[in-house]
Amino acid sequence: MSKFILAAIDIAHAETVEHVLKKAASLSKLEDANLAVVTVVPDFGMSIVGSFFKEGTEDGVMQKANEQLHEIVSSFLGEDAKVKHIVKHGSAYEGILEAAQDLNASLIVMGAHRPDLRDYLLGPNAARVVRHAQASVYVVRDH
Repeated sequence: MSKFILAAIDIAHAETVEHVLKKAASLSKLEDANLAVVTVVPDFGMSIVGSFFKEGTEDGVMQKANEQLHEIVSSFLGEDAKVKHIVKHGSAYEGILEAAQDLNASLIVMGAHRPDLRDYLLGPNAARVVRHAQASVYVVRDH
């Protein structure tokens, strides 16, 4: 079974993912591991909001997210980068944890913003991943 390092990024904030991708790529070389990159699209199909979208919209969003993920990874790691691209939908931390478990990832690399007061009360995605992941988690802070 191949060893994987999973980089979790938010394609909606492409400007903040460079450090995460480059750190994950560096660690995957150091560990002689495969690199996978995951992004999670929010699930709007089961809520009241989802009733306002026509059927098939979510599939289109997932396809567009996959295209954007490939573009972002290529722009920061190069066209030749060997990366497994994963697009999940639902809550960010659950999608990241699911991808890590599916890959049996040895490490999750993800970014974290500086927490504000609401994050201390609700818990940001990075904190939830750290608490619940079966793999080690490397958190890259915003600069």
